[in-house]
Amino acid sequence: MKHFREPVFGEKAPRPRKPILTTLLFMLMLTAVSLTGGLLYLRAQALPAAFIPQTSVIFDTHGEIIDTMYKGQNRHVVALDDISPYLVKATLAIEDHRFFQHAGIDFRGIARAAMTDLKSMDKVEGASTITQQLARNLYLSQERTWTRKIKEALYSLQLEMEYSKEEILTKYLNQIYYGHAAYGIEAAANLYFGKHAKDLTLAESALLAGVPKGPKYYSPYLNLQNAKARQKTVLATMVRYHYISQEDADKALAEELRFQPLKDGHPSRAPYFRDYIRREAVEQLGISEQMFDEGGIRIYTTLDLRMQEAAEAAVANHIDKTGDLEVALIAIDPRTGAIKAMVGGKDYEQNQYNRVFATTRQPGSSFKAILYLAALEEGAITPATMFKSEPTAFAYDDGRKMYMPSNFDDQYPYKDIGLREAISHSDNIYAVHTIMQIGPERVIDMARKLGITSPLKPLPSLALGAFPVSPFEMASAFAVIANQGLFVKPQAIQKIVDGKGHVLYEAKKRQERVVDAAHAYVLTNLLESVFAPGGTGARVSSMLNRPVAGKTGTTDTDAWMVGFTPELVTAVWVGHDQGKK
Repeated sequence: MKHFREPVFGEKAPRPRKPILTTLLFMLMLTAVSLTGGLLYLRAQALPAAFIPQTSVIFDTHGEIIDTMYKGQNRHVVALDDISPYLVKATLAIEDHRFFQHAGIDFRGIARAAMTDLKSMDKVEGASTITQQLARNLYLSQERTWTRKIKEALYSLQLEMEYSKEEILTKYLNQIYYGHAAYGIEAAANLYFGKHAKDLTLAESALLAGVPKGPKYYSPYLNLQNAKARQKTVLATMVRYHYISQEDADKALAEELRFQPLKDGHPSRAPYFRDYIRREAVEQLGISEQMFDEGGIRIYTTLDLRMQEAAEAAVANHIDKTGDLEVALIAIDPRTGAIKAMVGGKDYEQNQYNRVFATTRQPGSSFKAILYLAALEEGAITPATMFKSEPTAFAYDDGRKMYMPSNFDDQYPYKDIGLREAISHSDNIYAVHTIMQIGPERVIDMARKLGITSPLKPLPSLALGAFPVSPFEMASAFAVIANQGLFVKPQAIQKIVDGKGHVLYEAKKRQERVVDAAHAYVLTNLLESVFAPGGTGARVSSMLNRPVAGKTGTTDTDAWMVGFTPELVTAVWVGHDQGKK
């Protein structure tokens, strides 16, 4: 055994080989360098890509909401300035009152939580900061593993280095789940109280701040008693950390809260139009389906909800929901091409097929307006041109074939009639005389100019609307007549803006003269006679308080009306999907 002796007076004590102080300093420096290096490394690393689903909204032409798009996540991102200060303080108090003092991980909070848990011998207090919760929600799963906890800590440090405290708090308040598919405080404020987040009271804020801890347990819709108890805890915590006074807390706790009725789903106010908007945005404008459903975009449309409601009311009042009869209606402003109303069927919940774009129905005599416009442009006929209306056989295909049309219910005047009478009474014999005069190819050319793309055959029966076209095409064609010969492509989307206010698409009006204005004017005047006494539309003339032009159409299976004023063109089809008489 080695023995130590007392040093003799004057003898120097032996010097230690590695002084303890030097070793400690070296270890501290090494630790500091390691930490600095680690932080610099984290600073240099990019955070994982995080896509936060946001609710996309469709607006009508007056700024009213038609529908909101989301797949399980109803979310509207707002700035911190657009959130009630009460909600901000309530959230900080109950979730992380030292948020502005720590760097993403609250070591003091961890120690306090550990002591509390040790005393109770159970895990009763959490220590996750707001930054940690945000990191978990943005980048990680909810699994309880050490790997996830380490990643959460590292991502929290990165978030603190990448963003300011205000930015982290804003992201958090727009990210957290408040129950019932509402993500973020703006969606929650609207869901529970029907207001914006910036307008929340102290009482409302305290209740909402308590929901994220357990949305199923603290939702006032599911358990009001639990929700109120949690609200009381939040208010008490706000008092403890000096965000509010006890008097404020007492008043808030006594305030009667008025909750919005919880809706199961969110039925669109114009479901057929909503589906059409989606198709146009995705297929024609290049908006991805994910962006449309959860990209937080704002889609401003041409629809007028007042007109839409009038159209839906007309359908509901005249079409029996329990029968087989179906309907399609579309209204367009001919001056701008703006689609103002669209009804694709009598009951969207039962059948989502949009008959406005169905190219399976014959337009019947409503197609004659296109025929006569082609004839007026060709100069082959004028309003004074006379043809005898009687049973007639028409030879075509160089005399090899015969076509024998008939008037409705075999009614003939057996005399020469002019164009006005032919239109008013929808005379088929006059129409076939006209197409034989100018040739069916000229009619097809006119139809193409007016925007009809459906297949058409150069046969005499074309004059009587024997080839199917859609209500959308018929409304587009009549819009040219109403607009004095100017073709404006129909459109439904005015503008699309992303969540940051960047314009992704903006419509531009494009018009082209395809018909002489004089001929469009003459035909409009002639089409007004449809509503005169004896005309096929005379039954509704008493309901009209201004001049209206239009054309009816009937087949064995279909009934049509396409009418217009200078400001609006509306096409209506009624019939059976399966072509039943």
